[in-house]
Order: sequence, then structure tokens, then C-alpha cells
Amino acid sequence: MSLLGAGLLQLDAAAAAGPRPPNLVFILTDNQGAWTLGCYGNPDIRTPHINALATGGLRFTRALASNPVCSPTRATFLTGLLPSQHGVHSFLDRKFMMGPEAYNTLAEFRSLGEILRDAGYVCGLSGKWHLGRNLQPSEGFSFWVTKPDGGTSEFYDQPVIEDGAVRTEPGSTTDLWTRKGIEFIAANRDRPFFLFLAYNGPYCLGPLMSRPPRNRHAARYRGHRFQSFPVDAMHPWQYHNKQFHNTQLAMERVAAETAGVDDGVGEVMAALERCNLAADTLVVYAADQGWMGGQNGLWGMGDHTRPIMAHELMMQVPLIFHHPGRIPAGRTSDLLVSNYDFLPTVLGYLGLAGKMPQSPASPGRDFSPTLRGQEQAWTNEIFYEMETCRAVRTESWKLVARHPDGPHELYDMRADPR
Repeated sequence: MSLLGAGLLQLDAAAAAGPRPPNLVFILTDNQGAWTLGCYGNPDIRTPHINALATGGLRFTRALASNPVCSPTRATFLTGLLPSQHGVHSFLDRKFMMGPEAYNTLAEFRSLGEILRDAGYVCGLSGKWHLGRNLQPSEGFSFWVTKPDGGTSEFYDQPVIEDGAVRTEPGSTTDLWTRKGIEFIAANRDRPFFLFLAYNGPYCLGPLMSRPPRNRHAARYRGHRFQSFPVDAMHPWQYHNKQFHNTQLAMERVAAETAGVDDGVGEVMAALERCNLAADTLVVYAADQGWMGGQNGLWGMGDHTRPIMAHELMMQVPLIFHHPGRIPAGRTSDLLVSNYDFLPTVLGYLGLAGKMPQSPASPGRDFSPTLRGQEQAWTNEIFYEMETCRAVRTESWKLVARHPDGPHELYDMRADPR
């Protein structure tokens, strides 16, 4: 066969295959309230790259997590199921991540990585997993760089998993996840890919809140008079994190680590531009659950109080969708959405709605028409679960119920949104 004939056959094969589907880069942060970002109104913390994602895409103003801790919310993002369906009700103990008792908590479900792998994507994880059996790749991922644990005591000189072995990463893990994510993008630029870039920052909890930040933003926030961290009397329901209330050092650490994640977002977006992939890639930025930094006298998430809480800021997460030329830029949406809506929406956007698992049935709904700038019917209601605490949030009301003895709470969200 002539070279011309071979070339025509290749063109025919490419045409038959149809246009390349969009890549997916899903950036998920750890313990980040939407209010910590400039695009959500924060006046103190510099997040220019995340702000640019919002300016160039669609920002949801009322995205709420269905649970207040890491493992359940991550399982929900990947499966579209509530904790009472996927069975991950709280953060996972280390023994289920490493060692003889380790197991994959999502093994019985079809999750996002498996669905995209079977649709022809190569799937890579760079960052925090916290869903069990951390040493081995699972759920459709072939590229796998992660942590052996779930919590974060520090960002430097930390154990990480790479090539099936545990080693110590001397630098910042935030920088490591960015670097490995970019390596994955560059290596797979010629085929559809899904990068799950799961930062374990800013992680505004635990011992690191009592240590000065060490990244390039540390000096900027040293002694800064923060407007966005209220200084107030402690709420009587606060149980953990009491030592961080009204503490300058803790505020500085949150700000510096948040800005450090923003650096990584900027590097990833620059890498997509270098590889000529920006127009071919859907980028989603979100957090696993919300977080409070002094508002109403509370510091942390819903499991850091007794009783467990469902405060709006403990639930609200950033949620930004960015795809140049496909998602109209500079818009916001006030739809009340949850992380269990993420899977059906992403599959709908990628043209894979028919691959949405049907059993167990997800409570999630596909808001991909909103991403494309279309009007769609939507009922503003979401559900929240944390062990014996349940909440229902509608446009006008929030009911928080605790089994069996309460206390129960009912709020008029129009009159008393916070």
C-alpha cells in the first residue's frame, strides 16, 4: 500500500472514531470552605488562579456537601451515592488503608474512574485517596501517587506512595501532587484522560495549625490583620479545635496553605496551555466539605462539635466548572446542588449519561444543561447525613434532626441564612 493510501486509511479511521471527548481534570481540596477564596468574596487570601477559573467559567454559589468529613464526601463525589448508600459514614481509619485489614470501600460500586476507563479514558490519581487499600491502584486508575493515610499532620517530609511503595517526600506534598499531575497530563496528551488531582491541603485542622507556614506565602500573611476570620466568643457546642479560636497563627497557616493550593491550580492550567489542551479539557474545582474559621464562634467542620452540626458554612463548598468555548464564561448559578449531583452531571456533560449506574439509584441530578448556559427545571433541595445527624435544606428552610433525642433545629433560611 502507498504512503498516501495508508494516510487516507488513518484519516478515515479517525473520522469514524468521531471527535475526541473532553479530558477531565477534577481538582478536589481538603477541608475548604468556599468563603476562603477570593472569587467567593474573601478579602484576605490571594487565590488569583482559582479566581480566573471562576471568571472563565461557571461558579456555583450554593454547592453543599452531603457530609462533613473526608472519606464519605469523596465516596459520594465518585459514586453519586449518599453515605447511607455507599456505607462510608465517617473518615476511614488508617488500618483500612494500609496493612492486613486494608480494603477498597468502593469495590462493590461503579465509580467515576471505572466508567471513564471503560469509555476509553486513561485515569490518574495524584493526591489524597482516603477510601481504602491505598497501596494499590483501584477504581479504574492506572496512574497512582497518593498518601498512606487520610489526615495531615504536616505538608513537609511526609510519607507518600509511588510505584507501589512508601517513601518520604522531602518537599511540600501540595507541590508534589501538582508536579505528578502535570507529568500525567503531559504523558497522556494524545488520548482522553481523567486526572483526579486530590490535594490534601489546605487542611485547616490539627497540629499544623499551631506551626508557622513554610511555603512562599508565609511572609505575606505574617501579622496580617484578617477581616475574614471573625474574632468572637466560642460557640458552646465547640468540641474539638478549641485552641485555634481567635488565633493569629492558625489564620496565617490557613491563608498560606490555601494560597499554596492556588499556585498548583495555576501550574496545572499553564500545563494544559503548553500541551494545547485547554480547549479540550473540562476542569472542575471543588472541596470535599466546608469549613468554618471563627464564624458564629465555630472552627472546623460538623464533626468538631457536640452535637454534630449542619451549619451552612460547614456544608458549603466551592464548585467551579471551566471549559473554554464550551461553558460560557463569567457566570454564576444559584442552584442548590450537592456533591451527589457531581457524577451524573459530569457524565451528562461528557456525553456518557447512559453510563450512569442505576443500582443503587443515585439521588443525584444532572445539571449539565446549566453548564452549557441552558435553562433547566430544578428543585432546590439537598440532603445531608453524618451518623445520627440528618439535615434537609430547601430554598426556604433547613431542618436538622438528631436521632433519637435531638436537639432538633429548624431555620428560616431567608430570614436567618447564617
